[in-house]
Amino acid sequence: MKVILLQDEKKLGKKGDLVEVNDGYARNYILPKKIGIEATAKNLNDLKLRKAGEEKRAKEQLEAAKALAAEIGGKTVTVSMKAGENGKTFGSISTKEIAAALKSQHDIEVDKKKIVLPEAIKTFGVFEVGVKLHPQVTGTIRVKVEEA
Repeated sequence: MKVILLQDEKKLGKKGDLVEVNDGYARNYILPKKIGIEATAKNLNDLKLRKAGEEKRAKEQLEAAKALAAEIGGKTVTVSMKAGENGKTFGSISTKEIAAALKSQHDIEVDKKKIVLPEAIKTFGVFEVGVKLHPQVTGTIRVKVEEA
């Protein structure tokens, strides 16, 4: 019997896969537990339409991420940091502070979890910071750290 999986199932496949299973396994396990549905013509057509919609959404998200990466590409964000004697800094700049500065200075909202810091910023200067907007798109902003 052919079955369309409604959720990921170990040893069978991922959600949306069309799999061939024994009739008894399908009737006694997969169908009653709502793990999958029988692969009728209507259900196959629904699956095809759902996959087409998902592909369209994924393409739109990729285009939006590319546009945002182009927008933030040349931007510089200025962040202040306290310093003691001899120019020694107190603490470090976090992704939360960078995201807040980007929002306030350029009115671009980026989730702090998407900002990639290879290591903590603990000195003054200008740094290149990556922003992972999509699995395939990474933008770069410049962060200028100055003394408060």
